[in-house]
Amino acid sequence: MTTPRLLDPGFDLTLRPMRYPRFYEMYRDAIRNTWTVEEVDFSLDVNDLRGKLGPAERHLVERLVAFFATGDSIVANNLVLNLYQHINAPEARMYLSRQLYEEALHVQFYLTLLDTYLPDDKARTEAFAAVENIPSIRAKAEFCFKWIDSIQDLKRIETRAHRRQFLLNLICFAACIEGLFFFGAFAYVYYLRSRGLLHGLASGTNWVFRDESCHMAFAFEVIRTAREEEPELFDASMQRDVIQMLTEAVECEMLFAQDTLSGGVVGLSLKDMRQYLEYCADQRLGQLGMPKHFGASNPFGFMDLQDVQEVTNFFERRVSAYQVGVQGEVAFDAAF
Repeated sequence: MTTPRLLDPGFDLTLRPMRYPRFYEMYRDAIRNTWTVEEVDFSLDVNDLRGKLGPAERHLVERLVAFFATGDSIVANNLVLNLYQHINAPEARMYLSRQLYEEALHVQFYLTLLDTYLPDDKARTEAFAAVENIPSIRAKAEFCFKWIDSIQDLKRIETRAHRRQFLLNLICFAACIEGLFFFGAFAYVYYLRSRGLLHGLASGTNWVFRDESCHMAFAFEVIRTAREEEPELFDASMQRDVIQMLTEAVECEMLFAQDTLSGGVVGLSLKDMRQYLEYCADQRLGQLGMPKHFGASNPFGFMDLQDVQEVTNFFERRVSAYQVGVQGEVAFDAAF
């Protein structure tokens, strides 16, 4: 009897014997990784917005929250419409169910963020309609929709071409959207934090950053498993397509950077943003088991520190508040 594979069609319901215990452990880690929007204190942010940000910084923040308003909703839609039905392992679907909850939590965080930062009803309405009325955000949304649409009609993965098509969608959402678009946005947030601004935004983003890192780790583990089971899918053509996809994503995010930084923000340049995005793209290629393409280093020292801060902040400073119902040791195997 042929051993079933992760991307075989069907809907396996059997948790014992467990074929993919790593996915189950990632689900359990995600449960430990619990926070609520109500824990985020935006009181200092309101003062910063009123008295400490110049026009260029305010434009940056307005564009940032406009992107946030729709970004995670697009990710959640792809998760429900395209990913859940094709990853054929019940323990993996447990993780995806938890991820969907976290995407909804992020949407709630961004909703609260917009209500706090944009008290004017018209400004809020325009932010939520950013996909239609802000070209740099529309370009990112169209990039996402192109990959959603690419497998929208794929009801069962029957062929090698189908599995390759599905993997490219998963790679796009893990490497380009969560791993590039959101990491670009996080860089703006942590730049502002490095200047002592918008601590509430940075605090909530810490938690979103950790969630997104876990989402990427899960997606890359699915891809690694598929590669182990079907190495023939990962040929030179696949690598070329992934590099082309990441290159397009970098250019897409640079359109957003040109818009976001159009007022001239001291300490952030388009040159550095491109270098940072290319650095992120190389990191994603490494996580996919592919060689680096851009050869870029991280120009932002404040992002180098972020990885270290995340480990200490979540599991030392906020142990009682952030971990829910945990007994014994907690271990996160993913590198952040």
